Amino acid sequence: MSTSTTDLSYAFARDKGVVVLEGHEDQVRLAVRHGADPFSLIEARRVLRRPLTLQSMGPQEFERALTEHYAREGVSGDEAEAELDRQGGLASLVDGIPETADLLDGDDDAPVIRLINGLIYEAVNRKASDVHIEPHEDNLSVRYRIDGVLQEVLSPSRRLAAPLTSRIKVMARLDIAEKRVPQDGRISLSIGGRSIDVRVSTLPSRYGERVTMRLLDTRNALLGLDELGMDETTLTRFRDILAQPNGITLVTGPTGSGKTTTLYSALSVLNNGERNVMTLEDPIEYGLDGISQTQMHHKVGLTFAATLRAILRHDPDVVMVGEIRDLETAKVAFEFASTGRPVLSTVHTNSAAGAIQRLRDMGIEPYVLAATLKAVIAQRLVRKLCDHCKEPHPTTPEELAMFGLQPGDAPQLWRPRGCMACGNSGYNGRLGVYELITVDGGLRDLIRADGSEDDIQDMAFTHHDTLFRNAARYVASGQTSVEEVLRVCRREEER
Repeated sequence: MSTSTTDLSYAFARDKGVVVLEGHEDQVRLAVRHGADPFSLIEARRVLRRPLTLQSMGPQEFERALTEHYAREGVSGDEAEAELDRQGGLASLVDGIPETADLLDGDDDAPVIRLINGLIYEAVNRKASDVHIEPHEDNLSVRYRIDGVLQEVLSPSRRLAAPLTSRIKVMARLDIAEKRVPQDGRISLSIGGRSIDVRVSTLPSRYGERVTMRLLDTRNALLGLDELGMDETTLTRFRDILAQPNGITLVTGPTGSGKTTTLYSALSVLNNGERNVMTLEDPIEYGLDGISQTQMHHKVGLTFAATLRAILRHDPDVVMVGEIRDLETAKVAFEFASTGRPVLSTVHTNSAAGAIQRLRDMGIEPYVLAATLKAVIAQRLVRKLCDHCKEPHPTTPEELAMFGLQPGDAPQLWRPRGCMACGNSGYNGRLGVYELITVDGGLRDLIRADGSEDDIQDMAFTHHDTLFRNAARYVASGQTSVEEVLRVCRREEER
């Protein structure tokens, strides 16, 4: 099959109910939606300049054909870069869109496509993790999440909301006619030789559908343990935990704190070619060579607990469970770990000690926790000061007390200023902050005795760093600011 070099615009195909299925030198096969205006065939024949063979389709079948055909048009990094250079930035791409009463009625989708290409390319170029497109009463807000913080990059007229959302939904193979319920899809791209997976999620809101695109770059996920930014002591302790033949290791922290990256790094250590490593994920964020990864599908009953029971019959040596969300999943995971094999998973809590309390609240018995849990690592990501524009500032007595410093030995502290290199944010890149609890003899007895979270915290960090203390090393070395540490980590309180 050879695709026609002359095609119908997406807006015409959708509105008139005709879409190209196959294009050959001598004819074009055209899908025609039931009830389509016959005059649209005359216009299609004029544009395509070839004889037509027609295939009648019902509304749902036609929508699938429409989405499949126009979703083939990906984002070209070279074209997007050239367009941005030629137009002079994202704002100029918006200015280049014609002022029509309804953009969806236009015959040419090229301006909207160029804008979407530019948005995604610029997001990748600026190392954004997410793109938020949210319609408001008078405008459309387009924001990038860069280094964990949202930054608005465009605020065009709200008239762009419908064509932008519609086009993104087509690229992600979503139902463009359904605007009442949330939808999830994905777009696979290649930009500058890099494979980018874009997770698209739509959500109905007051002024229309909002769209969130999460950009997953495989190069940023597959890091070695020594590239995560752990201090030497924490790294050595974590490697010792991974070397143990059984037990559960948990990674905890808020969304976007790097838990998945840490888990994948740990799996790369365990995946030595001699083990059967299996993962349960929702969703699978990155493909891992030599590891069996299973995507959860809750609508058909493929839940963490049900799938975990199933894969136990596949003789796994190591299992990674994306998240322990309920008692059933927790019980199966702990039962598997008690048979002498390691399990890695995540729990959403604010601290490592909080993860232990969370499991007890779920219903895991203290004696099971004490016997099976090997370690809990909590983590955060703090923004790194831009090396081009950071500036020193005088140290206050409060800051000295906060970080346990004396006036005589206080290091030079730095703060952000903002420049072109960092997009005027004052920060560029992020650094990992960690606290690690290893369940040894004393802590095991305390958990078995149902000790409080505060008691566990005090015992676990008598000789090791908490999140706040671990982050303080970046302040002392001038890599981040006091404000950034306080934004991300809870200040330690004296008890």
